[in-house]
Amino acid sequence: MNAVAPSAANGTASADPSAVARSGGPAGVSRPAPALRAAGHERSYPDFLDRAARIATGLSDTGVGAGDRIAVVMRNEPAHLEITAAAAQLGACAVPVNWHFKHDELRHVLTDSGSKVVFAHTDLLDAVSAALPDGVRIIEVPVPAGVAAACGFAAPPATGEHPLLDSWLAGYAPLARAAEERPPTVIYSSGTTGRPKGVLRDPVPQDRLEEGVPSFLEYFAVEPGGRTLIPAPLYHASPSQHAVLALAAGLDITLMPHFDAEEFLRLIERHRIEQVQVVPTMFVRLLRLPKYVREGYDLSSLTSVVHAAAPCPPHIKHAMIDWLGPVLREYYGGSETGAVTWCDSAEWLAHPGTVGRAEGTCGVAVLGPGGEVLPTGATGEIYLKPSDNWPQFTYLGDAAKRAAMEAPGLPGYVTIGDIGHLDADGYLYLSDRRNDMVISGGVNIYPAEIEGCLLSLEGVRDAAVFGIPHEEFGEVLAAHVQTEPGVLLRAEAVRSHVAERLAGYKVPRAVVFEELLPRDESGKLFKRRLRDPYWAGRDGAI
Repeated sequence: MNAVAPSAANGTASADPSAVARSGGPAGVSRPAPALRAAGHERSYPDFLDRAARIATGLSDTGVGAGDRIAVVMRNEPAHLEITAAAAQLGACAVPVNWHFKHDELRHVLTDSGSKVVFAHTDLLDAVSAALPDGVRIIEVPVPAGVAAACGFAAPPATGEHPLLDSWLAGYAPLARAAEERPPTVIYSSGTTGRPKGVLRDPVPQDRLEEGVPSFLEYFAVEPGGRTLIPAPLYHASPSQHAVLALAAGLDITLMPHFDAEEFLRLIERHRIEQVQVVPTMFVRLLRLPKYVREGYDLSSLTSVVHAAAPCPPHIKHAMIDWLGPVLREYYGGSETGAVTWCDSAEWLAHPGTVGRAEGTCGVAVLGPGGEVLPTGATGEIYLKPSDNWPQFTYLGDAAKRAAMEAPGLPGYVTIGDIGHLDADGYLYLSDRRNDMVISGGVNIYPAEIEGCLLSLEGVRDAAVFGIPHEEFGEVLAAHVQTEPGVLLRAEAVRSHVAERLAGYKVPRAVVFEELLPRDESGKLFKRRLRDPYWAGRDGAI
């Protein structure tokens, strides 16, 4: 579900930081001037703004203008955001690309997006060049040494086969006049259930972006001039949107090129981070750290830990609140809708398992298979109404898919493919993705519940549950389990753990142990890579 920043800050999907670089903070508190950094590579706001404006001029000279798109195939670092800001100043769209993509995926995104220019880190140039459509220009971005080290490799020397970012932008004066309307970035889905789709939203007037900043600060519980940490890749909607809003608010921004649980804690302590946005998988990895490691860092600066993008197992969230206190905040929505529901720690503790309730002019409805609105407590497909100010969207090259998302009889409501229910107080609860739901013998089974159960088993680090073919029941459950290093589990122990806690029909028939489950850096699980072999030729039937 690619959740994004709050609907209260609607229309804030691309920023021109030129009106922004603020300092200061709470009354009486002196702070260093806000900056942007990643793995020891730091940029002041004045330098950031100057470089972004020069990149904008360079892009204009290359023929990029309003409505055009440029691709960014880079890890998290300040230059990634400079390029995004530069595109916005021209009224063009940046397309952050998942640099893990293989050739076919990469070529699909570069072709489907119609990008005129691609900015790529040096070590990714071979893959980009091989997938590049004709007529597209490449700008080479050398990988900062600290960024490369954080990702586990030595920074390669620049190839010099393409213009190098720093020398290229140095040849241009800053852009004289920026566009009045800024198109949001085009975010492509992770391709977890099929080919990635590009979400194209309408352009946003700059004044509306600036009007949304106070709401962003309120919802994310951070002060002006505050300090934020972004640990997830910028090619996903949530961190991309968060970074843009943080720039618009002039926050001090620390980017993680690669998530490492202990490094995450070290950065919070070192930079006195006040606000972070994470995904539940990061909670799991943090809680797997030995207690003495977790307690060895001073995290007292944290005032707001925001999470989204996937359901969080209740026992994991309870453990995080017990550890960090009532600083957790959660939202739910999608790249298409913005955040629609919100809840803080107190609300969640009063409604365990909820992802919040609709805020402002947003709305939530749960519909049955015939399009009927279901009563409180009934499980069905979730439809979301974005805030009145959220920009309209479509999918690049797939208007039919966009039209199919509309709720029958409920204008303005769309589905992003999740299943769940509402309680009597209007709080929403997720069951699973529609595409992940398993129908076994006519019974609907939601794998997310079983995955959460497996994560509570001592020695389990990660789990994926999905349906595999079965002659009698149509589908039965398979669980692929990743254990902690050195831990040996038997399949029967896994089944017994589930059987003691959930109904018998939720116990996996097949249990497979994996060294590593296929997740990307933001925790998105590529379940189809595990599931597809079972269904190919029906060879996996039990």
